[in-house]
Amino acid sequence: MSNFTIYPAIDMRGGKCVRLIQGDYNQETVYGDSPFDMAKSFASQGAEWIHMVDLDGAKAGSRINDSYVIQAAKELGAKIQIGGGIRTETDVVHYLERGVQRVILGSAAVSDPEFTKAMLSKYSKQIAIGIDAKDGKVATHGWLQTSETTAIELGKALADCGAEVFIVTDIATDGMLSGPNVEGIVAMAEATGKGVIASGGISSLQDLITLKEYQNHGVIGAIVGKALYTNRFTVKEALEKVRD
Repeated sequence: MSNFTIYPAIDMRGGKCVRLIQGDYNQETVYGDSPFDMAKSFASQGAEWIHMVDLDGAKAGSRINDSYVIQAAKELGAKIQIGGGIRTETDVVHYLERGVQRVILGSAAVSDPEFTKAMLSKYSKQIAIGIDAKDGKVATHGWLQTSETTAIELGKALADCGAEVFIVTDIATDGMLSGPNVEGIVAMAEATGKGVIASGGISSLQDLITLKEYQNHGVIGAIVGKALYTNRFTVKEALEKVRD
């Protein structure tokens, strides 16, 4: 079993680092002018992975803030995973050929199952499936719409198509610093038998320790955003805590 991985998050909008509350573009806080500088700071604290999201891209359905992602992939020692606005194989290849380690398919996983299956069979472990859940149902398109599919149903179907890594975001907790939906995360890991990265709600080092306790159930990591930006703890402290 691989190590429990901390993924510091950089959400990009208009070339800046921002955080939204529950995915709401009207509830935005800007935390930095340079996504690359933020990535560099996380890498310098020892982050092995950095999670980047192109919020403009997610809304537009095309790559917009990709230059920062590629710069981070090329210049930093950390591995980069990117989500937001990835709708075509050209998008996937654009990142993978330029040193990005993992590309996240989110809305496309729901709206375009054939495309998703093709990408999984072709790029396998370099594809993560991002599942955004609201009350157990799948939300798509920047969380603006909720489908009738349950998160677990989608997870199982995609695991059968070769998905190895899932990123599960509970919209209710995202940006709220209210603690992660541990039950939902563990349920997904157990239902799919694959690796699940928890996203949303992480507010304390204790939350990370709690999630790590389910490592042997398939919870392989956690994405941390707002807690870092509001100085609840640092990347360095988080890494030390989960290494202990």
